[in-house]
This record gives sequence, C-alpha cells and structure tokens, in this order.
Amino acid sequence: MTTETTPASTTSWNGWGDPALAKDLPLAVRALLPRILGRIRRPEPPAALSDAIVAPSALTDEDRSGLAAMIGEDAVHTDDESRIRHSGGRSTPDLLRLRTAHQATPDAVVSPRDHDEVVRVLGFASEHDIAVVPFGGGTSVVGALAPERGAHRAVISLDLRGLSGLLHFDEVSGEARFLAGTTGPEAERLLTAHGFELGHFPQSFLYATLGGFASARSSGQNSAGNGRFDAMVTALRVATPTGEVSLGGSPGSAAGPDLMRLFLGAEGTLGVITELTVRVHRLPEARRYEGWTFPDFATGTDALRRVAQLGTGPTVIRLSDEAETGIGLAQHGRVGKALSKGCGAITVFEGDAAVVAARQELTARVLTEAGGRSTGPAPAEEWARGRFGAPYLRDALLDHGAFCETLETATTWADLPGLKAAVTEAIRSGFAAQDSKSLVMCHISHIYPTGAALYFTIIGNLRGDVLEQWALIKSRVNDAILAHSGTISHHHGVGRDHAPWFAREVGDGGIRMLRAVKDELDPSGIMNPGALLPTPTSDKRS
Repeated sequence: MTTETTPASTTSWNGWGDPALAKDLPLAVRALLPRILGRIRRPEPPAALSDAIVAPSALTDEDRSGLAAMIGEDAVHTDDESRIRHSGGRSTPDLLRLRTAHQATPDAVVSPRDHDEVVRVLGFASEHDIAVVPFGGGTSVVGALAPERGAHRAVISLDLRGLSGLLHFDEVSGEARFLAGTTGPEAERLLTAHGFELGHFPQSFLYATLGGFASARSSGQNSAGNGRFDAMVTALRVATPTGEVSLGGSPGSAAGPDLMRLFLGAEGTLGVITELTVRVHRLPEARRYEGWTFPDFATGTDALRRVAQLGTGPTVIRLSDEAETGIGLAQHGRVGKALSKGCGAITVFEGDAAVVAARQELTARVLTEAGGRSTGPAPAEEWARGRFGAPYLRDALLDHGAFCETLETATTWADLPGLKAAVTEAIRSGFAAQDSKSLVMCHISHIYPTGAALYFTIIGNLRGDVLEQWALIKSRVNDAILAHSGTISHHHGVGRDHAPWFAREVGDGGIRMLRAVKDELDPSGIMNPGALLPTPTSDKRS
C-alpha cells in the first residue's frame, strides 16, 4: 500500500496536506452537485497568508527569554506565520476559520527536542500561568488544537515534531520504542529497514504523529487485521506539569488498574506523551485485494458481521452505503452506474502467502453465502491507491461553495441499523431546518465481533453563517448518537467539539475520576484547557 511521505514544510496553512497535490472536483461530481444540492454560490476566495490579521502575542519579554533559556532561542517562535500554522486542526470549521482574514492563534510556538525539555517547558508554563496545547501533526478534526487560554493569561502551542526517531527495536519481542513526534511515514521507513512495519494507516497517516495516534486513540484503515492504535501501545513515557510518569512494559499484568490507558485518549489534557513502545510485525510477504457488491446496505452489514464473528482475518474490510458507492463511481466518471442501486465493499489481506490465500478464500465464502458478489481486485486496488486523498476532495468542495464534513460513531450490530437511520435523519432534518439540501453518505469503517463503526460524510448547501448553522446540525447529531446507543467518537477523539456530549457518555462518576487525575498531574489546569473536560471559565481567543 502507498506509504509515500510529504515533508511537513510543504503542508498547506489553510487546507489539507501538500498544496501541490490539491485537485479540482472531477467534472462528473461537479455535474452531480446541482442535481443533489440545487444552485450553489461560489464563495469568496480564501484570504492569503500575507493578509492574515493576528493579535499581538500575550507573552511578555520575560516569558520569551525564560523559555528560550531552557530550550534555545531557535525553539521559541512568535512570528505570525508560525502562530497561524498552529491555530487549529483540520476539521471543516477549522478550515473555514482559516479562510478568513482574522486569525485566532497561540501566543507562541515552542518546539522542544527531547523529553527533558518538555518537562521544563511544562513546569515553566505551570509556574507562569500559561496554557499549553500539545501539537503533533496538526490533523485533529474535533477542535483539540484550538489555541484556548481557559482561565490563563496566555497560551502556547507545544510542537512535538522535534521529538522524532526510533529509540529501540526489539526484533525478538516484536516491539519498537519511538519518540512521540515521529510521523507515520517516518515510523514505517525506520521499521522497514529492519523488515518490520507498524501497519497503522488512518487517513491522516502522511502527517499525523505516533503521539497523536495514542492521544486520540486512533483506529487505522488496517485495524481489522492490525488492531486499533491503543491496542498496539505497550509502554508510555509522559511529561506532566508535576513530573514524569512511566507506565507499561509487560505484555500483560494484573498489578492493579491499567494506568497507562488514562493517557491513551486524553488528548494532552493530563500531560504530554514523549515516548511510546508499540507492537510491530514483519512486513507482509503477500497482499491480495478483492472488491464486493451487495444488493443493499443491510445485506452487506450482515455479511461483515459474519466475517467479524467468524474471525476470517481480512486486514481491511469496508462497506459503503448506496449513496457513498454512487458518489465513488461518479468520481471515476461512471455516472450511469453511480445512479444505480447497490453497495460496494472492499477487502485486503496481508501476511504470509499461504495464510493470506486461506483467509481470502474463507472470507469470500462467508461473503458469498451472505449475498455478496465478487467484483475482482480492481475496486480494492483503486481504493488503496487513493486512500489518503479524500481530504483534498473536501477542500475542492469548499472551493466550489459546498459544505463538506465527516463524523463517526460506533455501536453494536443489533443497534447499528437504528443508529445509522437516526444520525442520517438528524443530519437531513438539520440541513432542512436551515432551508438547505444535503447528501449523507456512510460506510462501515471498522468491525468487531460485537459491533462496528459508522463513518458519515456530509455534503450540503449552507448559506449565511456556516459555522453557526453547522454547530446546530452537529448538536442534533450528537444528541441522536447518544439517544441510540452510539459513542460520541470511535476514533476522531473528543477535543472541544464533543466535550459536552462526552460528559453525558461517561457520566458524572467518569468526569470526577478524570478531574481527580488532572488535579493531581496538572494542578494549575494548563494542559489543553477546554479539550475533553469542558472548563466553565474557558475563554476562546477571537
């Protein structure tokens, strides 16, 4: 599968990824949009980086010199461009804000190079009432990177990409210890030299860091075979405002609760993951692809359930609903087929050649018996070639005036049909309440023996204050998710966008537990204020 790298220096400041890879909408999609959404007004061009308006930094000269004395002058950045490039993540609301002239930014970007420097920066920030927002690859889509001060007098973005590299490789145990700022492509490059891979490929793979994967409890496209990222982590080293925490290291333990799990999914609110040990495996000897089609989503869902519960072993398995299947065909110019019914699925198998062949044969038998029909390797190969390119399509839709965003959830197989219907209705009725049309697409992105994750893509025709309108729609959706036995996030995380609903999901007891841990590790409350745990005194910059 494609694992090419793109240097961070080439990333767009107000879009996804490498601007050289950005593409306009395919002609077939442009032709379909008016039929689905009605007339769309083309928006004003985005503001140029040189025209961005940034408030003066709230850091004092003493703050800057104090930080520089600890980690070096070249590691403390207060110039406008550095601050703008760390002003949020890559959700659609983030990108819409970045397209305007006025930018809300951190007061500085601080770039430590090792664990000890991170500890010193956190201690300084706690002592001087400065909020800290940890920043890895900058790919959060739930508001986890917003430069929020909370009750503090200033906020810095802690850029962790200087903490990069492989610290230790254990071929016998199948483990590797990395610095947390290592990107996905760099980790794969370093492991390939040893004949191994991590095999974690979320859509953010080209830019996100291993520490970011851990902090958001990421789940990659290969999770059916390789597992979620939090299941890959075997040990952590964490810097907190009150010192260091080192946890894990054993393949299994009954020595009390698994405290390491507190930091997996904490999104930098308890401390900063600086090093992590992860499970790795040998590079696959063979790889096979196969596409499938089902008469409808219900039939395909039942087929995937059988695969999950029998454990037939695909590395990747995904099922698109009718709408997503149609748009996918339209992107490749097959408009006639795009308007027909049916649901497409793809499977990928990796590993030892004999094992791969056996797993593919067993999975094919299960899918066929469940009502599926093989469409050969081409659909799955096509998906693999473009697996990291979907966010560029979102940027192109925004350029043409169409709103585009994603959201995800998960539930049991029994509750999956009801959850999908409820979320779809919440989106459609939310757009209708704004006198707007929408297209709702969905796919099953990850499967488990007991249930699956649903990943929704929404395209709409919003007018006026788009951010306010989307917030109202998203609120309807989150209410529907919790009312129909879904989780507020399967793999995107909580951030600030989901924080009010996260409290409802885990209950008062869960929030008290997390607050107690935070009060111990971060008594001044400087770590990522407003993310995960909403703060009543939060004061977002504007």
